[in-house]
Amino acid sequence: MYLLGLRALGHQVFYIEDTGECVYDPVQNTRSTDPVYGTRHIQQSLEPFGLGDHWAFVNYDGTYHGRSAADVKRFCADADLYINLSGGAWFWRDEYARIPRSVFIDSDPAFTQLAIAKAEPWYVEFFQRFSHLFTFGSNIGTPASPVPVGDFVWHKTWQPITLAEWRPDRPPADRFTSVMTWQIESFTDVGGNKDQEFVNYIDLPSRTAQPFELAINGPQTLLREHGWTTVDAMGVSRTLWDYRAFIHRSRAEFGVAKHTYVSSRCGWFSDRTECYLASGRPALVQDTGWTAHLPHGEGLLAFSSPEEALDGIDRINGNYAAHARRAADIAAEHFEASRVLTPLLDTASG
Repeated sequence: MYLLGLRALGHQVFYIEDTGECVYDPVQNTRSTDPVYGTRHIQQSLEPFGLGDHWAFVNYDGTYHGRSAADVKRFCADADLYINLSGGAWFWRDEYARIPRSVFIDSDPAFTQLAIAKAEPWYVEFFQRFSHLFTFGSNIGTPASPVPVGDFVWHKTWQPITLAEWRPDRPPADRFTSVMTWQIESFTDVGGNKDQEFVNYIDLPSRTAQPFELAINGPQTLLREHGWTTVDAMGVSRTLWDYRAFIHRSRAEFGVAKHTYVSSRCGWFSDRTECYLASGRPALVQDTGWTAHLPHGEGLLAFSSPEEALDGIDRINGNYAAHARRAADIAAEHFEASRVLTPLLDTASG
């Protein structure tokens, strides 16, 4: 959606993935030295939007796939802005460094800043080279969150949403849903994962008639024993369209946050939740401090305890049509791509 949103504003766009890591292949369920799964996924994702020849993937061994290294250098030579989304590249190649302005967008607030605070010099220097730093953590660098930022300035931003791609083509089903990973493999030494928070809500299905379905990478047997319907997360997110269809089948989102987001009050707000709202699906999500920055109470509801979660379920079901309309309005008012990207570009140009 960054690519589509920027293009709609009149910019030429090019996608580069350059992490230095092997690609995870879900078919083989392993990290593979052969990048064919990842490169096919990029191609199939971008081709329908007329961007099938606007990408390059740099494999762990330095080989280029999609466009060539020479093509990447030519594009970078004329580029005005380099946007690194959540570590999509972990190198400062000469062609990236020559671009006049550079932006890093942090989608893991608190984790990122805590990692920088204890990191080796090379990691700190990596972030120092950007012109501007942005984060999905709306409280980062403010008195509302104790997360240390040192000498770095983090500007608030949201995930841009291209609303036209999220108009639902089907009525909702009866289930509150979410797509989630129980534990992440990164940042293990600086923060807590979703499992630490979810255990506080694991008995929720026994306290309401509302059915739930979790698309989860995690302990499905345990969750089913507590009344949650579960499906494999990879199965519903294999393609952009599978992911969107899962959200469109949902009645609403029920979202629990990672423990570090909650305990740090960093103000993280999920790009997944934005997609529910843009689809006209209400969202009931755990408060990480985002309530100081976004409207809530209708269409988008916050909770900090099982009792508040149960109350939110009843409120959504008590006037579902009104909550669904308000969800779509919030997406348009706060997350529509031009509303998000224009101030980001203005800041990056300063």
